[in-house]
Amino acid sequence: MHTPASMVMGIVFAPLGLVLVFTAAITPQWREGQARLGMTAPGSLLRSGLKGHGMGVRSGSVETLLLLRSDGLWESCLQVEHSELKQCWPVGGPYQRDPRVRLAQGLVLTSLFLCGTGIVLACIGVRCWTDLPLRGVAATGGLLVVMAGLLSLTALGVYTHNLGRLGMVSPSQGINNHRFPHLSLRPAGSLYFGWLGSCLQVLGGSALLFGFKRPRCLTCPSCPELPVCPACRSCAEIEPETDVYEVTC
Repeated sequence: MHTPASMVMGIVFAPLGLVLVFTAAITPQWREGQARLGMTAPGSLLRSGLKGHGMGVRSGSVETLLLLRSDGLWESCLQVEHSELKQCWPVGGPYQRDPRVRLAQGLVLTSLFLCGTGIVLACIGVRCWTDLPLRGVAATGGLLVVMAGLLSLTALGVYTHNLGRLGMVSPSQGINNHRFPHLSLRPAGSLYFGWLGSCLQVLGGSALLFGFKRPRCLTCPSCPELPVCPACRSCAEIEPETDVYEVTC
């Protein structure tokens, strides 16, 4: 007996999608931006420390630093370009309280839970170690995986659509931080991991749903009107290595 190709496809794609969405959820690169910070104070501690790393950039009488800012769902990071000076912290302030960020967090967590549950059900339903896959259980798992993919796609869509406005106090203001007046934000790598993982979840769940359809059962060549169960082998003329896996006795 062979496991249906659609079930195999679902069992492969669904966990891969779960890993990618989980990776996107825990990494702080949902959006990123750059800002130039000018340092004019002659005795600045940061300035002297960065000089030791060769990070100061002189423009006339003013030294500037190129800072890289990145935000995720649960963590934000700030790094000086071309250096190991990097600091990360849990999200807070207006960004954390933004309802669209909280919506994305809730949707992603729900998606991860549903996808994990769906994969467990799919593994039980496919039953690769036996001849009889449990189509109803596998299809239920596939439905949960599809729902998980749609939820994560919704979270990504909401975040991407409002990417430049998340954490603002009012629509007329930029990022609510006077230290980064020229910070321009753009999508970052974690979003692409999330999009790919969500699409794989939808594809894998849909493949498991297709496995719910029952194939045609073999009949005995001597008595075509009499259905024969391949597992029972009641007809000696049925080939032992038949490609049928549905049993309806």
